[in-house]
Amino acid sequence: MMIKSIIEKVIGSYSDRELKRIQPIVDEINEIEPDIKALTDEQLRAKTFEFKEKIAKEEATVDDIMAEAFAVVREAGIRVLGMRHFDVQLIGGIVLHQGRIAEMKTGEGKTLVATLPVYLNALEGKGVHVVTVNDYLARRDSEWMGKIYRFLGLTVGLIVHDMDNDERRKAYNCDITYGTNNEFGFDYLRDNMVIYKEEKVQRDLHYAIVDEVDSILVDEARTPLIISGAGDKSTDLYKRANSFVSRLKAKVFTQTDDKQHNDDIEEDYIVDEKAHTANLTSNGVRKAEQYFMLENLSDPENLTISHHINQAIKAHGLMKIDRDYVVKDGEIIIVDEFTGRLMYGRRYSDGLHQAIEAKEGVKVERESKTLATITFQNYFRMYKKLSGMTGTAQTEEQEFQDIYKLDVIVIPTNKPLKRKDHADCVYKTEVGKFNAVINDVVECNQKGQPVLIGTISIEKSEFLSSMLRRRGIKHEVLNAKYHDREAEIIAQAGRKGAVTIATNMAGRGTDIVLGGNAEYMAKQEMRKQGFDEELISQSTSFSETKDEIVLNARKTYRELNEKFKKQIDKEKEEVYEAGGLFIMGTERHESRRIDNQLRGRAGRQGDIGASRFYISLEDDLMRLFGTDRIKGLVNALGLEEDQPIEHKMLSGAIENAQKRVEGKNYQIRKHVLQYDDVMNKQREVIYGQRSKVLNGENLKENYIKMIEGLAESVAKLYCTESPHPDLWDWEAIDSFLASGFLSKGEIKPTKEEMERMVKEDVSDNIIELLTKRYDSKEEELGSDLMRELERVILLRVVDQKWMDHIDAMEQLKHGIGLRAFGQRDPVVEYKFEGFEMFEEMIKNIQEDALKLILNTHIEKDQSVERERVAEPTSASHGDEPKKAVSKGAKVGANDPCPCGSGKKFKKCCGSN
Repeated sequence: MMIKSIIEKVIGSYSDRELKRIQPIVDEINEIEPDIKALTDEQLRAKTFEFKEKIAKEEATVDDIMAEAFAVVREAGIRVLGMRHFDVQLIGGIVLHQGRIAEMKTGEGKTLVATLPVYLNALEGKGVHVVTVNDYLARRDSEWMGKIYRFLGLTVGLIVHDMDNDERRKAYNCDITYGTNNEFGFDYLRDNMVIYKEEKVQRDLHYAIVDEVDSILVDEARTPLIISGAGDKSTDLYKRANSFVSRLKAKVFTQTDDKQHNDDIEEDYIVDEKAHTANLTSNGVRKAEQYFMLENLSDPENLTISHHINQAIKAHGLMKIDRDYVVKDGEIIIVDEFTGRLMYGRRYSDGLHQAIEAKEGVKVERESKTLATITFQNYFRMYKKLSGMTGTAQTEEQEFQDIYKLDVIVIPTNKPLKRKDHADCVYKTEVGKFNAVINDVVECNQKGQPVLIGTISIEKSEFLSSMLRRRGIKHEVLNAKYHDREAEIIAQAGRKGAVTIATNMAGRGTDIVLGGNAEYMAKQEMRKQGFDEELISQSTSFSETKDEIVLNARKTYRELNEKFKKQIDKEKEEVYEAGGLFIMGTERHESRRIDNQLRGRAGRQGDIGASRFYISLEDDLMRLFGTDRIKGLVNALGLEEDQPIEHKMLSGAIENAQKRVEGKNYQIRKHVLQYDDVMNKQREVIYGQRSKVLNGENLKENYIKMIEGLAESVAKLYCTESPHPDLWDWEAIDSFLASGFLSKGEIKPTKEEMERMVKEDVSDNIIELLTKRYDSKEEELGSDLMRELERVILLRVVDQKWMDHIDAMEQLKHGIGLRAFGQRDPVVEYKFEGFEMFEEMIKNIQEDALKLILNTHIEKDQSVERERVAEPTSASHGDEPKKAVSKGAKVGANDPCPCGSGKKFKKCCGSN
C-alpha cells in the first residue's frame, strides 16, 4: 500500500491520468458552446434528427458526435431547467459513455450528469435504460430530466410497480426508459416465460446507466431475483415447529468456538451472531424427538421436520422485528439492510419467511415454486454496454473490475470540500453513547445548527426519538415506517434548528439544501391552500396547456417559490454561521460505503458542515468484528460510561473491522455468482431454444434431429459390444419404443434380417420408422397445423422440464456444501453434477416432445392453443400451477399424458 501511494504521488492516480485524457473532449465541448447557444429552439431540436440520420447512414458513430451532442444537451438543460452542466459534470458524462463507473460526491448533480450519455446513446434508437434504486427516484428523474429529452425530440418511458404489459411494452419502446433494477430484471425473466413473442415487453439489452451502482451491483447482488408460482406444501408444519421452538432456550455467542461441544451446553439451541447461524444442541435434539415423536431426528425420512425446526430457530434466534423485517397489515415485510427501505413483494427463501410468519402470528403463506431466477450480476452483464454512478465506489473497485469489468474513475468536485470529518468517539456502553449523541444534538439545536442523525435500524431510530422527546427537542423521524414523506423530510433537513433521525434511507436520492428547499415549501403551502396533488404536480411541469385552472396553479407556485427563495437565502446565512449541517452517525455500518454516504449528506457543492460517528463497544460491529486489542485498550484506560475516546488508532481499527466484513460479504456474493454462472450457461441454452420457438422458426428439422438422437441413444444403450445381434436386448428396445414412439413389435427384425445386421442398422431402422410416422402425422394434420403443434409441444415440454430442473439444481446446491468435508470443491462438484443433470433434462425434453407430437390427436378443423405450464404469481399469492393440456387436443386414455408427467392420460390429467 505504501509503495502504491508513493507511485501515485509521483505519477498521479489512475483516475488522475484518465481525467487528463478526457480533458481535451471537455475543451472541445466548451469551444462549441457559443455556436450551439446561437441556435433557436427549433434548430436545437433539429440536431437530434441530424445526429440520428448520421448514425443510421453510418456516416458517424456516437463517439464522433459526442462533443456536439453533449453541447446540445448542456444548452437544452439551460433552456428547460435553468441548469448548466459544470465541466466536472461533462467529465462524468464522458466516463459514463465510455462504459465505466463515475464516482461523484453527493450534491454534485449525478442526475443531471446522466442526461449527457443517455441522450447520446439514445440516438442509436436501440433504447437506453436508466436504473434507479426505487420507484420514487425513477418517477422523479423521468419527469424532471425527461423535460430535456422531450424538448430535444426524444421519447421517455417509465417502468414502475403495478403496470400492465401494454404499458411496459410502450415504455420499453421509448428512446429512454427509467425504472428500478428489480423491475428490469423481473421483466427479463417474465419475457422468457411468455408463450407468444408479442407478449414480450423488453427489447434487446443495449445500454444501461445504473444510478447508485454500488447499491444495485454490490449490496443487492447477494439476493437473486426469483419469479415464483404457488407451491402445494402444507403450512401446518411451520406452525408446529414454531410452537415447539417457542418453548426452547437459546444460548447466544458472539462467535462459537470449535472447541465447544454442544453436549456441554444446557440450553436447547446455539445462536452464533458472527456466522449468522442457529443450531440445535443435544438437549434440543432430544426435545425435538420427544415433541414430534421421532426415534431419530437425523434419519433421512425426518429431513422435512428437521428443516422446519432449523428455520424456526433461525426466525427466533437471528431475525429481529424492526431490524430485519416489520409486520404491516398482517404481512411480514423485509427491511433492506443497506437502505432501510421496505422491500415489498420480496420474501426470504427456503421457508424462512414462513417461519417468521408463524413466529409473529400472521397468516403463513404456502411455500412457492421457483419458475425462473437470475442474479443481478448475470442480468446486468447481458447489456452490450454498462456504466454506473455513485458517491461511493472506490472501496469496491476490485469487485467491479473482477465481476463486471468496470473501472472506477473518481470525478473531482465542482467546488472544494469544506466539510470537517471528526474522529470517531468511542464509548464503553451503548447507553453512554446515546446520552452523548443527545447532549450534542441539544447543543447544536440551541445555536440553530441543523442535525441529521443516522441509525442502522428502525428500532434504534425510534429509541433516539423517544430520548429527544423527553428533552423537548422537536424532530422528524425517517425510517421504513414513514417512507412516504422521505423526500419532504430530507429536503427540509437543512433548515435552521432542524433535527432529523434517519435510517440508511437518508443516504441516497434527495439533496439536503442548507436553509431549506423552496420547491417543497411552495408545494406544502399549496396543499394548505387546498390544491390537490395532481394539480400541484402539473404546476411544476413544462407541458403546454390552455387550462385556466392549471395556469392559475402554475402562477401560484411561481409566486410562492420566489417568496420562499428569499426566506431561504436569509435562513441559509444563519445556518452557515451555526456551522452548516452536522451529521451524527450512531453506529458504524458493516460497509464503509454506507458510512460515507451518510457523511456525504453534508458539504454538498462547497457548503460547510461536519460529521462524527459515535460508537460503543456494545455495537454489533464492535462485538462481532472488533479486536481484543481495542477492548483491552478501552478497559485499560478505566473509562466511565459517558467518557469518550477519540484516537486515530481506534478509527483505523474500526475501519479494519469493516474491511474484514466487506471481504466476507464479497466472498458471499462471489459464491452466489459462481453457482449462478453454472445456471446461466444452461439458462442461455433454454432461453435461446424458447426464442426460436417464439419467433416462428420451422422446427421440423429440430424434431428430425431428436429422432436421430433418440435412435443413436437406443442403439448405444441396448446393442452391446457383442457383434452378434441375437445377443442384443431386443425386448428392452421394443418395450422402450412401444412407450409412445412405435407400436409393439414394430422394430423387431426377422431372423434373416438379424443375421446381417450391424448396430448402425438398428438406429437407421428406428430413424426410418419414426420419420415415416412423423410424416404421416403431418399429412394427417396439414403442414400449418403441424408447424404450430411442433411449437406448442416443444414450448410446453421445455418450460415444464426447465422448472423441474431449477428445483433440482436448488436442492443440489443446498446439499453440495457437504462435499467439502471430503476435501472436494463444492463449486466444481456442482458444475459437474449440474452438467450431467442438464444433459439428462435435454434428453428428457427430446423424448417427451417426440412422444407428444406422435400421439396427439387433433381434428383438422380445430386449432392448437398455447397454454402456460405455470402462472407466475406474487411471491405470496396465486393459484396452483396449471396443467399443460392442449385445448382442442384429443388424447387417448392410454396415451402418455400431455403434461409431461410420464403417466398414462387416464391416470393423470384425464382422471378428472
